[in-house]
Amino acid sequence: MAERQRLHLLVEGQTEATVVREVLLGYLQRLGWTVTWSVVRTQTTSATHRGGVSSWPRLHREIKELLGQKSLDLLTTLFDFYGFPEDAPGMNNRPGGSARGAVEHVEKAMDEAICDRRFLPHLVLHELETWVFAAADQLGELRGDETLAAQLRQDSADADGVELVNDGPKTAPSKRLARYCADYLKTVDGPLAIADLGIDRLKDRCPHFAAWLDEIERR
Repeated sequence: MAERQRLHLLVEGQTEATVVREVLLGYLQRLGWTVTWSVVRTQTTSATHRGGVSSWPRLHREIKELLGQKSLDLLTTLFDFYGFPEDAPGMNNRPGGSARGAVEHVEKAMDEAICDRRFLPHLVLHELETWVFAAADQLGELRGDETLAAQLRQDSADADGVELVNDGPKTAPSKRLARYCADYLKTVDGPLAIADLGIDRLKDRCPHFAAWLDEIERR
C-alpha cells in the first residue's frame, strides 16, 4: 500500500466494536490503514438505536450511505452468519455442503448487490463467539476455569474446527457459552480472551477469518 488509506468496519454490536478496538485495530494499522468503525443502526419509529442486523434493506441503505463518503477507500463488515437476515442476497439459495461454502456464497451475493469495488463483505462463521472458542485456553485462564476451556476444545474437535461449531438456536457458540458459563460477559470476557490469543493464532484456527484479513492486506 503506497500511502495510508481509510478502512471502515461496519459492525453488528458492541462486542464486535470492542474486538475491532482491542484486537484488529493495531493489526490493520500496521498494514497501513487508517481505521474507523461504527455499529450498524437499528431504526425504530421513535428513535435510532445501534446494534443488530434486522433486515437487508436497512443494511443495504447504510452500506450505500457509507460508500457515499469519498474519503473511504475500503468498507468491510463484521456480522454474524448465524441469524443473518433471511432477506439478504444469497440467503434463499445457499448451497448445501460446507458451511464455509455457504457463507462465501452469501458474501459474494452481497458484493454483487452493492456493486462497488470498495466493498468487502465479511460474515463471521458462525458468529463472533467462534473466535472465543479459538481462544479456549485463554478464556479458561482468564476465568480460572480449565473445565470450561476443555469443554470448548472438545466442542471444536467434535465439529472438526472452531468455525464449524454449528449455528443451531441451542447449539451456536454463544448459546453454548451461556450454558457452560452463566456469568460470562460477552463484551468483556470474549474480547479479552481473543486479544490474549492474538491475530496470528486466530488466523491459524479460523480459515475464513484468515481469508478475510488476507484479502484486506491485498487491497
